[in-house]
Amino acid sequence: MTPPLVTAVMLAYGAEPWLADAARAVLASNDVEVDLVVVDNGCTGDGVEVVKGLAGVRVLRPEENTGYSGGCRVGAAEATGDFLVFVNSDAIVEPDALAKIVAVAAEDGVGAAMASIRLADRPDTINTSGNPLHFTGLSWAGGNGEPASQHMQRTTVPSVSGCCFAMRAEVWRRLDGFAAEYFAYHEDTELSLRLWQQGFRIEYVPDAVVRHYYEFSRNTLKLYLVERNRLITLLTAYEGRTLAVLAPMLLTTEVAMLAASVAGGWGRQKVRGWGWLWSNRGWLRARRRQLQSERRVPDGVVAKLMTARVALNEAAPPGMGLFNLLAGAYWKLSRPLLKRS
Repeated sequence: MTPPLVTAVMLAYGAEPWLADAARAVLASNDVEVDLVVVDNGCTGDGVEVVKGLAGVRVLRPEENTGYSGGCRVGAAEATGDFLVFVNSDAIVEPDALAKIVAVAAEDGVGAAMASIRLADRPDTINTSGNPLHFTGLSWAGGNGEPASQHMQRTTVPSVSGCCFAMRAEVWRRLDGFAAEYFAYHEDTELSLRLWQQGFRIEYVPDAVVRHYYEFSRNTLKLYLVERNRLITLLTAYEGRTLAVLAPMLLTTEVAMLAASVAGGWGRQKVRGWGWLWSNRGWLRARRRQLQSERRVPDGVVAKLMTARVALNEAAPPGMGLFNLLAGAYWKLSRPLLKRS
């Protein structure tokens, strides 16, 4: 059989110590015909200079740092393959990983397929096997720190991890990929939610192994973007009925996140996110009209994917037990009220 044509997209920013290794691993993939587009968003190391000399690599340099979401859009716009694969610059794919996730992404009804992301220094340990989605929009790396042996079954998951996933190029174009306004963080969650709303499903492929040099960062820019983008997703992707039904718990979550941000020293960034939403309310209205007009599946159906329990990858902040208790009770009462058809 003719191997599938795949365009891999990889972003470069900052020092990028693993970029050359990550690029070489993609190019060495078995059973796919792959080309690699590297988007240089401001690489300060010599990685880009190394990879641009490799056969099968194209390097694109936007005029400014476009972030993860914008950079992926830039790279995907140059795709020549029937399939798109997004691979982090600190992720080393096994030789058969891309072929396996592409094969699943090609199946009827599948919108995206993600690899089994392992911790690079402990490859028998999961980094993520699919990201859970809390009904308040929170998301995290599912299974992080758990033995990979507990995640050896192919499963349908709420959200892909942007670290390494595949989808048909036609589906990416139909949904117009990531929204550039997200810049970074939560765009994989938002795209996953839109795939579900279009009637697709998302699959975790356990034998497609990727070793990830993962670092959890709590810098204030990340926290600002994660929280801002969570709210963008709620305000644009959820149905109006859903927002009305969930409003009390969503407001409770905002109070809790504000308290956590003040305690953590990033309260200004949290408030700055609200300011961005207000300043860009025209775009938010237009984005909401677009997504609601395109969706085919109501939130009541998608709700079966969501959870009411937060299990963050870092130490839980004070009050998390009470929050989970309240959220669980509220979700049990409110979920039957969501539109199902």
